[in-house]
Amino acid sequence: MYLEIITPEKEVFKGSVHSATFPGSDGAFQVLTDHAPLISSLAKGELSYVQDKSEASMMVEGGVVEVLNNTITVLAEKVIQE
Repeated sequence: MYLEIITPEKEVFKGSVHSATFPGSDGAFQVLTDHAPLISSLAKGELSYVQDKSEASMMVEGGVVEVLNNTITVLAEKVIQE
């Protein structure tokens, strides 16, 4: 899957991932390869993703995520990287 995380100020991340977990407005959810199309609002919380054998995470302060054809696009209000 391809993940792109963007804020109004900059592009935070672009690359291939095996999975990604998001702080949805109605609770956390995970996206894996071949996930059904989805658009969801994001709450303030931790966004994490797995690349090869490493995991990375960051805090987001809300936004929107779209999943379509193994491409995940995150439009975040603000990102705080850990």
